[in-house]
Amino acid sequence: MQFFKDLSLSAFTAGFVAVLVGFTSSVAIVFQAAQAFGATPEQITSWMWALGLGMGLCSLIPSLILRQPVMVAWSTPGAAVLATAGLAGGFSMGEAVGAFMVCALLITLAGVTGWFERVMNRIPMELASALLAGVLARFGMQAFAAVQTALPLVLVMLASYLFARRLLPRYAVVLTLVAGVAWAAGNGQMRWSAVHWALATPVFTTPQFSLQALMSLALPLFIVTMASQNLPGVAVMRATGYQLPVSRLITLTGLATLVLAPFGAFALNFSAITAAICMGPEAHPDRARRYTAAAWCGLLYIAVGIFGAVVTGLLTAFPQELVVAIAGLALLGAIGGGLASALQAEAHREAALITFLVTLSGVTIAGIGSAFWGVVAGSIALFVQQYGRPRAPQVPR
Repeated sequence: MQFFKDLSLSAFTAGFVAVLVGFTSSVAIVFQAAQAFGATPEQITSWMWALGLGMGLCSLIPSLILRQPVMVAWSTPGAAVLATAGLAGGFSMGEAVGAFMVCALLITLAGVTGWFERVMNRIPMELASALLAGVLARFGMQAFAAVQTALPLVLVMLASYLFARRLLPRYAVVLTLVAGVAWAAGNGQMRWSAVHWALATPVFTTPQFSLQALMSLALPLFIVTMASQNLPGVAVMRATGYQLPVSRLITLTGLATLVLAPFGAFALNFSAITAAICMGPEAHPDRARRYTAAAWCGLLYIAVGIFGAVVTGLLTAFPQELVVAIAGLALLGAIGGGLASALQAEAHREAALITFLVTLSGVTIAGIGSAFWGVVAGSIALFVQQYGRPRAPQVPR
């Protein structure tokens, strides 16, 4: 099978790091969202089952078919919106599931009509690259900020990364992760008590539909998922050179959410941070073989869903500083490439810089994250600067 021929240790590690970072950085928010609707422990486990299965299958199958990395994740800002609105509105789990299904239908409609892809096609590559760099730079900053609470661990990982980049660049992230885990284990920083041996059991919840849940849950969930997740997700694809069928993949995530919503899947969408890990040169020097990293990521997400509490405990056993450090170091290449591409063309440089800075600021307006406002600010700047002026001839790159 071609997959096993294309597979490499660096690709497997990229897939593992993507799951580690994606899961541990936001699983607490998902738990809070479930608890806001009065979820029982069994229902929370069912949410993990549904989300893990949905993310895994939507990443694994398209990656193998297209031979390109397709990365799907849950909507972290969507979970934050649900956690806040759920507590404020006193919604039941049935009403929440009904809202998930309405959101899924809206995502599917966005994919079928192709309007979202048409909007993305009008965004210049420089702005997309600046958006990518702005989203990822925060993780790079967190990696070095972690020295405040875990100086020896971060220094060990940084030294391992630099020496590995010099001697074995293909396996730099692998060796850095191994060094970090070894140091954390040797110093008793691994929380093995978090591991509980149990399989996940799906719990079906009958959906209930109400106008209040539609306005307070479904529509905000749809808006932040498209603006704060799918938009930077497509930017990562474009900035890393992958021309994926965006509309068909959005339709897939919408349908998968619709099927799994009664079990707790609230919104599936393109990932940005973890996609950059699997789509970048750290996953494999050969762009055509990086799909194996996304496929491994999908398999690991499926394992997260099936084994529920076991995998949850294993992933949360890692110190938080280790997680942010390995994420930041693994994304250095993507951050540098995004900035280089964003600032390359002088005509778009200032607008790209505005996009980068607004995105990096983390500002949230009307519940919508900085990724969306970064593109809006950069597009307005570009319009003001370029409207009515003759276009400069395109220089081949």
